Amino acid sequence: MNNINFSVVEAGPFSSLMSMSKVPIPGKYFLKDRLGLTGMEVSLNQLPQGGSIPFYHTHRENEELYLFIGGRGQFQVDGQIIDVKEGTTVRVAPEGERTLRNNGTGDLSFIVIQVQAGSLRQWVETDGVILDKPVTWQE
Repeated sequence: MNNINFSVVEAGPFSSLMSMSKVPIPGKYFLKDRLGLTGMEVSLNQLPQGGSIPFYHTHRENEELYLFIGGRGQFQVDGQIIDVKEGTTVRVAPEGERTLRNNGTGDLSFIVIQVQAGSLRQWVETDGVILDKPVTWQE
């Protein structure tokens, strides 16, 4: 569903990401093009039990925020190992050498938000505008 002021994509359950990804990376579902995002990239990710990212990577300009929403695993940044689980968040600067593995039982589910480092100029306290109009819902 697309509108001038919003867009919606129904990606389905995280448990289906391995079979529905349309990129060369199984279990990774990118949202930038699907939603028409203009200031960030967001991906929905599922890493199966025993799975791992088989390489380290960095970025040229973008920092990443990893939001873990299910399962257990380990995240490695610059040689430091961090145990991750539902509720863990990890921010990595562009230069951080990172990789990830699922050493838990079951799938490791997480969301990655990627944005140009140092680009945030406004946030909810300085950018949000509360409108003087009542909230209504159609029944």
